[in-house]
Amino acid sequence: MITDVKPVSGDLQLKAMEVVSAKVYRGPHLYSQLPMIQIQLDLGSLEEWPTNTIEGFADRLVALLPGLWEHGCSYGEPGGFVRRMNEGTWLGHVIEHVAIELQSRVGMRVTRGKTRSVKGRPGVYNILFCFADERVGLAAGRLAVELVNSLLPDHLRGISGLDEICEGEVFTDLAAGLERLTDLAAYRAFGPTTASLIHEAERRHIPWQRMDDSSLILFGHGKHQKRIRASCSDMTSEVATEIAADKDLTKLLLDQAGLPVPRGELVRSADDAVSAARDLGYPVVTKPLDGNHGRGVNIDLQTEADVRWGFEQAREHGRTVIVERYFKGADHRILVIGGQVVAVAKRIPAHVVGDGVRTIRGLIDEVNQDPRRGVGHSSVLTRVEVDDCVERFLGVSGLTIESVPQVGQEVYLRPTANLSTGGTAIDRTDEIHPENALIARRAAQIVGLDIAGIDFVCPDIAQPVSKTGGGIIEVNAGPGFRMHLEPFQGRPRNVARPVLDMLFPDGSTGRIPIFAITGTNGKSTTARMLNHILRHAHYNVGLTSTTGVYLDGQRVMTGDCSGPRSARVVLREPGVDAAVLECARGGILREGLAFDECDVAAALNVTEDHLGLKGVDTIEDLAAVKSVVVESVRRGGWSILNADNEHTAAMAQQAGGQICYFTLKDQAEWPQWLVEHVEKGGRAINRQGMGEGWDIVIHEDNEAIYFMKVQDIPATFEGWAEFNVANALAAVAMAHCHRVPLNTIRAAMRDFTTSFEDSPGRLNIHDGHGFRTILDYAHNPDGLRALGHLVTKMRSRHRRVIGMVGTAGDRRDSDIREMGSLAARLFDVLVLKEDDMLRGRESGTIAALMQEGATAAGCSADRIYTVLPEDGATDLSLRLARPGDLVVLMADHIEEVWDQILAFDPVHAPLGSVDAVQLRSAS
Repeated sequence: MITDVKPVSGDLQLKAMEVVSAKVYRGPHLYSQLPMIQIQLDLGSLEEWPTNTIEGFADRLVALLPGLWEHGCSYGEPGGFVRRMNEGTWLGHVIEHVAIELQSRVGMRVTRGKTRSVKGRPGVYNILFCFADERVGLAAGRLAVELVNSLLPDHLRGISGLDEICEGEVFTDLAAGLERLTDLAAYRAFGPTTASLIHEAERRHIPWQRMDDSSLILFGHGKHQKRIRASCSDMTSEVATEIAADKDLTKLLLDQAGLPVPRGELVRSADDAVSAARDLGYPVVTKPLDGNHGRGVNIDLQTEADVRWGFEQAREHGRTVIVERYFKGADHRILVIGGQVVAVAKRIPAHVVGDGVRTIRGLIDEVNQDPRRGVGHSSVLTRVEVDDCVERFLGVSGLTIESVPQVGQEVYLRPTANLSTGGTAIDRTDEIHPENALIARRAAQIVGLDIAGIDFVCPDIAQPVSKTGGGIIEVNAGPGFRMHLEPFQGRPRNVARPVLDMLFPDGSTGRIPIFAITGTNGKSTTARMLNHILRHAHYNVGLTSTTGVYLDGQRVMTGDCSGPRSARVVLREPGVDAAVLECARGGILREGLAFDECDVAAALNVTEDHLGLKGVDTIEDLAAVKSVVVESVRRGGWSILNADNEHTAAMAQQAGGQICYFTLKDQAEWPQWLVEHVEKGGRAINRQGMGEGWDIVIHEDNEAIYFMKVQDIPATFEGWAEFNVANALAAVAMAHCHRVPLNTIRAAMRDFTTSFEDSPGRLNIHDGHGFRTILDYAHNPDGLRALGHLVTKMRSRHRRVIGMVGTAGDRRDSDIREMGSLAARLFDVLVLKEDDMLRGRESGTIAALMQEGATAAGCSADRIYTVLPEDGATDLSLRLARPGDLVVLMADHIEEVWDQILAFDPVHAPLGSVDAVQLRSAS
């Protein structure tokens, strides 16, 4: 129980609650593997007011939401959460439970949440809860905040920032809020057909995404993906759908095939309808040519007046009307999927049973009290509505809506048995006669539908129609499943199963291999190496990186595409059969990962970068963010971890799948834990040997397998570029753990270079103009330090080393100064520049901080130049170069700088032409 909270003085100005931010995690994230909504809430003065200090708060809340009694919370039993409120808990925790309960109240099945205080910010909490639908979840979160605020005493009440969660109407009371939330949930809810397919997909571990506000669903990834809308799949022929929509054409095709269909005629006037009825012989049916759901259909019309009325009813749903012979018997729906009959339902028209007391209207009201009945197609049954059709149909029997039927008298309300007009269904799947099943299968095949609903009228479905009479009255594309999923009587049929069997045969999950790469440095190079290997293995690879999205080697999007949105582009691409995804810190913090699980993930390193941003203040915080990627590895997959980095090595405790380490250390220098890992049969890959004799060795199953020489990988610069040796080890490990043949990996690594074409912005070298130029994206101290090792080894071959240095404005001052300090020790001449995106800093401040660092490291003023725009700094760096120099350009706009390098003309670009305003001495 919380007892040490001090009461707030009545004279003190209270700070109201404030919603700081809200975000949706759609994939695994820092707090959970489950999709969640996060609301960051500043309790303000309410930090001093836990629930046990607010008189009557818990009682008022539970009276409004009795379902909170069922929340076990940390006690794990009903009443646990109420107990927590009585003992004292903070309002952020309460809002979490209320958001979950509100979703449950409107039919969304969610149960999990958590609330955590934000480190270093007293009174600020991250409230997290699961959701079934994103928009409903956000609306429930907003309503939860508003409801809790409304229950506070007047002097504590107040809230701001609600629109950070979602836009909404001003809160008046819970009833009004719940009504809006219920309406939204109903609008967003999937119908029974779509919901059944999603549930079956989830059971099979098939990934799915909602593609619009309606029911277009994408199942699977890449080349294995399939789309459905209700029960129309992307295997459903458009021609077949058009045939099924034309009832007259459908009958013609079925009749030509010798299948039993009623004779009929097309008419466009009531007189023509009467004439057709005479020719066909009474009784007849009238229905629109291209109607559905039984709209405008009337059967067993016995007289000219009936036909005229039936024509007008049908005409409301289409210009052309069919008049056809009436088949006597029960109405059945036969569901054919993939050429097989999978379910049969006998459909009963909407009806009531008399009790000798109530009117038909009163009996209808009672029927509609059934909780299974609702409006539209989202409920198991549909409410019975009284309209002109009902009243006329009753009139045929001499009844009105106010008649009182006798006890036990069945009164049918409509001529048709569609569930959409209040009908019910009885399962008859096990009773259908083989001849009738054959007729239904043939009808679906003749029309050309992969999923078809055959409307079949006959006296007894268990008897052959050739003896009893009857036949096919319609063939429907996109048939609804609800009558089979939850029949009024009989056994429910999982008709979603054969649909998924058809779309994903042989137990396929519709997934493609996903390779996820994270780390502070080296992600892009490792991703490109792996992409190169997989393309050698004949995969059509989708790659995301900081330079764009690439499909089978062709760039289709530009810019920094290392986040989840770009990853989803790849996973949705129909031709892709492998995804290599660079997973940067920002995207993980913003909305989590783009996938629920991956096959192979690599954590390359964790070093100090981007600290002090978005709650990531320490290197341990950063490691926790990066760890999300390897924690998402599926069971049976592989986590590839850098054994030389303490933070990535420690991820083995939480990482998914099996563990493979990579290390630059000779086996004799391994730590004991790595020795034991390999001795137990674990997998590792290392650089073995010294200097000219470096080998790459794979250790697995207590064997050491020679792979290739480091010097045979051009991207390592004969082993001098240690960071690329490490990147190569990671890429080889990822490919090998996915069972790519070693010969294929070896061949790919031998022809992977650091050319601009293979790996833009990653150690690209240009030899021309009389000097050597290196273009690299090194953008943080560790990246520069790694690049510096290579530059140091190359220094002896060059007269001077000129370095253009910059970094992003969202780094700490100390990190920016360290960039200047490192650069001063590496380069003979420094050209300091700034990125376009200053991230909130004033122009010139980043360069000034780097200059401070360089000066503190002993760099004299005459070695430092400052040109803030990157193109100007590039131009100056190239002009300063003389034959035999090495120019190192650490650029942000990679392509533009590369173009400048290629276009540079030393003859026509003398140093003296540099604009004096742009160029200024550090002195």
